[in-house]
Amino acid sequence: MRRHLSRTTGLLAAMLGFSLTGASLADDTPIRFQLDWRFEGPSAPFLMAVERGYFAEEGLDVQVDSGSGSAGAINRVASGAYEMGFGDLNALIEFLAENPDAPGIQGVYVVYDGSPATVFARKDRGIASPQDLAGKTLGAPTFDTGYRAWGIFAAANDLDADAVEWQNVDPTLRETLLVRGDVDAITGFYFTSLLNLEGRGMGRDELTIMPFPEYGVPLYGNAIIASEAFAEENPEAVEGFLRAFNRALEQTLADPDGAIAYVHARDGLIDRDLETRRLKLAIEGAIDTPDARANGAGAVDEARLRESIQLVADAYDLPSVPTTDQVFDSSYLPPQEDRMIFPEAP
Repeated sequence: MRRHLSRTTGLLAAMLGFSLTGASLADDTPIRFQLDWRFEGPSAPFLMAVERGYFAEEGLDVQVDSGSGSAGAINRVASGAYEMGFGDLNALIEFLAENPDAPGIQGVYVVYDGSPATVFARKDRGIASPQDLAGKTLGAPTFDTGYRAWGIFAAANDLDADAVEWQNVDPTLRETLLVRGDVDAITGFYFTSLLNLEGRGMGRDELTIMPFPEYGVPLYGNAIIASEAFAEENPEAVEGFLRAFNRALEQTLADPDGAIAYVHARDGLIDRDLETRRLKLAIEGAIDTPDARANGAGAVDEARLRESIQLVADAYDLPSVPTTDQVFDSSYLPPQEDRMIFPEAP
């Protein structure tokens, strides 16, 4: 009923010839949106939706800010500093379990259908499979998804989770330590660590690369998140945000090279070629998955989400296990047919 009413309202507005005049802009619903990281390739659809006026067409005044990690984005939405944000769904599960009395916050649109967490290992250390990691040293910051979810990866690949030694390293040094040989392997986001390693002179042919989704780990990755209080008070605004984003994501998937222009417009210091490659790697490794193609972008499979929540609860030793309804609310999503946005495979 809520979706039907919001669409009817939009249709009446169009019929009456409403336009984005100064008066109507003053009535736009403001949304402060917190990214998980800097303005890089994967932020393209958010910035495109701003610059092309897709949010404005939905009656929204959206401010997109850079971030400093998923935990920060989640905390800022929970605190009320931001109405919506972008963060790792597994970090959200952890937050909900450890802060049961905090204001509600939920995922509303999954962007990374598969977790980008990946193991990068040196081939010259004799590492060709997960089992070869036994007795080796891995490096990552303790907040890294691959570090936190290591037990899930190990269990899925018949490896004793305690058979490796971990070094807690600064994120800016992670790839350098692997290149220097100070560690045997690292974990990191596929589209971040791969480019960082290549930038430091270490190519794919020197690496054994093990993306978590390809090695039996069913975790979701980053999702658009929303304050539950804001969503309940402004359901049409959340629906409109997701429609606008979905529209921009479709165009980003169709033309990632062109989409980078919106990131460059926001941060003129980026390396356009590098960020274009980062965006394409994110699409290839985390966004354009078989599940997303089959079911449409943005949605979750409830059984898979339930399994993921339990896996995270066990691996992170959480004090409680959030329900699927606490973690994700699908009621704001565009209809499935509008989320079938992936271009035909070549």
